[in-house]
Amino acid sequence: MYKVICLFFLTAFISTASFAQNNLRNLEELRTMQQDKISKMADLQAQINALQGEVDAFQSDIDDLSGWRKGLNGLLGFNFNRSFGWVANPNPRSSATALNIGLTAYANYDKDKFFWHNKGVITESWQDIDLSEAEAEIDGDGLFQNGLVDILNISSLAGYKLADNFGLSGQAEFNSSINNFISPGTFDIGIGATWLPFDNLTVLIHPLNYHFAFSGLDGLSSQGALGAKVRADYYNDFRVYGKKLTWNSTLTLFVPYSTGEVQQVLLDPSDITAGSFEAGLFEYTWLNTLAFEVWKGIGVGVGFGLRKSDFEGEKRSASDLITCPDCLESSPRTQSYLNFGLTYGF
Repeated sequence: MYKVICLFFLTAFISTASFAQNNLRNLEELRTMQQDKISKMADLQAQINALQGEVDAFQSDIDDLSGWRKGLNGLLGFNFNRSFGWVANPNPRSSATALNIGLTAYANYDKDKFFWHNKGVITESWQDIDLSEAEAEIDGDGLFQNGLVDILNISSLAGYKLADNFGLSGQAEFNSSINNFISPGTFDIGIGATWLPFDNLTVLIHPLNYHFAFSGLDGLSSQGALGAKVRADYYNDFRVYGKKLTWNSTLTLFVPYSTGEVQQVLLDPSDITAGSFEAGLFEYTWLNTLAFEVWKGIGVGVGFGLRKSDFEGEKRSASDLITCPDCLESSPRTQSYLNFGLTYGF
C-alpha cells in the first residue's frame, strides 16, 4: 500500500512539473510572438510616417502650383455640472455651464511677384454658475449673458515682391470683439515692407501706418495717430509620434510717433483722489492656438493670448457697475486669456 501511494504522488509530481514546463514554454513562445508583432508594427508605423511625409510634400507642391495655402483650426470646450438636492454638496441645488469656442482661419496666395495674405481669429468663452434655484431663475442670467473671453481680429495684407522673400506691402487690420463691437477696438491701415523668410512665416514692418483707437470708456474720446506697425504671423505643422501638432501664432505691435492729444482718465469720476491715467496709443497683442491631433483631425488644444494697450483701462465687473457705472477697476495693464478644449482642423 505504501508503494502505491508513493507511486501515485511521484506520478502526480512528474505530471505537474511537465505541465508547468509546457506552460512556461508556451508563455515564452507567446512573448516571442508578441515582440515579433510589435517589431513589425513599429516597422509599419515607420513606413506610414515616411509615406505621410511624401503626401505632405505632394500637398506642398500642389499648394505652390495653385498659389493658395489655406487652413482652419477650431477649438471647442464644453462643461456642464448640476447638483439637484444632493445634500452633502456645498450647494445642493446648483449648476455650472461653460462653453469655449475658438476659430483661426487663413488664406494665403503667393505667386512669383504678388502675395495676398488673409487671416481671421475669433475666440469666445462663456460661463454661467447658479448656486441656487433662485439664481437659475433670474431673467437675463443665462450662459450667453456671462462672457469671459471675446476676441475678433481680421487682417488682410497684399504686396509686390522685389525678391523671393521680400516685397513692398499694404495692410488693413481690425481688432475688437463681437459683443462689445468697437467698444473698445482698433483699426490700422498702412504701407511698408514685408519679409517672407519661408512659407509659414510673414513679418511686416510698416513705418507709415495710421492707427485709430475706438474708446470703450466714458470720458475718453476715440483718437488716431501715425506710427510704426509690426506684425508677424506664423503657422506650422509638426509631427509628434506620428500625430500632427499645429501651432498658429499672431503678434502685432503699434508704436505711435507722437503722444498726440493727452487725455486724462479718472478711475472714479466722483473721487479725484482715486487716481487716473494718461491714455496713450502704444499697444501689442499676441494670440496663439496649439492643437494636437488624436484621431482624424480631432484632438485637444489650447488657446492663449497676451495684450497691452495704453488706451484701454480695465472696466469694473457688471455687479460693480450698479454702484459706480463710470468707475474703472484699474489703469491699463497686461491682459491675458487661456482656453482648453477639443479641436478640429483641416
